[in-house]
Amino acid sequence: MKKLVAANWKMNKTIEEAISFVKEFKKIIKNEKNAEIIICPPFTALAALSKELKNSKINLGAQNMHFEDAGAFTGEISPLMLKDIGCKYVILGHSERREIFNENDFLVNKKIIAALKHGLKPILCIGENLEQKNQGKTKEVIEQQLKNCLKNIDKNEISKITIAYEPVWAISRGNPNHKAATKEDAEKGHKFIRGVVEKMFDKSISKNIKIIYGGSMKPENAKELLSMPNIDGGLVGNASLNAKSFAEIISCAN
Repeated sequence: MKKLVAANWKMNKTIEEAISFVKEFKKIIKNEKNAEIIICPPFTALAALSKELKNSKINLGAQNMHFEDAGAFTGEISPLMLKDIGCKYVILGHSERREIFNENDFLVNKKIIAALKHGLKPILCIGENLEQKNQGKTKEVIEQQLKNCLKNIDKNEISKITIAYEPVWAISRGNPNHKAATKEDAEKGHKFIRGVVEKMFDKSISKNIKIIYGGSMKPENAKELLSMPNIDGGLVGNASLNAKSFAEIISCAN
């Protein structure tokens, strides 16, 4: 199975900066054959990067979307708009959307159903925060998120979904209490997720679904994380903002 490595740029890069990144990045990774690569820029850069990535092996993704096709939803973007602009993937349920914008599992579930309906591949983010971890609720939280977010998803559609395990306690964002997860921590989380997917669906789906790591992957830890049997790639934040460091992470996926 090819590793999947996605760049989540969050609220960073102007259109000019995004184009400059892609031009440099394409030169560095031109011989890359083993990883599936996705870049998820801010909405403002999607159209420009759609043109820039045409005929390349890099896929375009969005960082969020609304679940309706159209309507009176000021400031929102629909799955139809993302499809129209050339997106193949969309990140849904990211911890920042949950924490800062109060998105819950039920909203994320609606978005996943809408994305699949329009042929977009969702990257579903799940994971426990520091408080939940300290209370020993990691497994309970992860299982509940999976059950809620994947509710009413047809068995045949599951293969189009990538799950990103995002232990929120391992994402620093400047918080000194947040410590990076060890490869064992990450592997344990991924293995548990695979087990829940097997219970919810079946062994074949569980074996083939991509589960990627979203807890501060960087060039220094990418190789050991990606060597773990249940880690199928990474959702990369800060380290994906630099073309060289993102390419370095991708080289670890071989």
